Amino acid sequence: MQILLAEDDDGVAAALVEVLYDHGHVTRRVRYGRDVLTYHRSSDLLLLDLGLPDTDGLDVLRALRAVSDMSVVVLTARGDERSVVRGLRLGADDYLVKPVRLAELLARIDAVTRRNATKSASSVRTARAGDVEVDLDARRVRVAGAEVELTTKEFDILAVLAGRAGTAVSREQLLDEVWGDARHAVSRSLDVHLTQLRAKLRRPELLTTIRGFGYRFGDLED
Repeated sequence: MQILLAEDDDGVAAALVEVLYDHGHVTRRVRYGRDVLTYHRSSDLLLLDLGLPDTDGLDVLRALRAVSDMSVVVLTARGDERSVVRGLRLGADDYLVKPVRLAELLARIDAVTRRNATKSASSVRTARAGDVEVDLDARRVRVAGAEVELTTKEFDILAVLAGRAGTAVSREQLLDEVWGDARHAVSRSLDVHLTQLRAKLRRPELLTTIRGFGYRFGDLED
């Protein structure tokens, strides 16, 4: 595996590179946060120290997550609860506090890699129900082979439901994922968009309303 190591301590970096090499990993070590954004495309996993000389590692993580979903393991001396929570919420796959046992680090790297590989393999990128096809990556919808034009919000709603085809999605979850916060989203707006969406798809039974709970995509007969 190609590993990118962002670590400013030469001694720590040398020890990690040697251990990773002994276990079959090729490691590129960088000292600065800006180099992470330069070299991440050629790497499979990032080991990220937060105490970098040019910028805070959490800012690096935030910028990286805007352009990449590569695996990230934070490896830092910063073990306060606030930093751990922020790191995980910003998209780190794991968070380890120095000093760390090398055997544990290797196990965590393997676990993150397996988990993300399984997630990528099982993620649904195209959903189908009857003659309706929803391409989640290209943001395209076809009904009986003909493309249907949807607004951004209409597609966002459909994508949340189609990405969980056959599974009930609560109204609160739908509001939260499309509008960002269910508590502040305008509930009536969801009803309007769903009405328009059903009309455009011309398959009213495609989006089933589950009374008192939410909605489900995919009850059309194949």
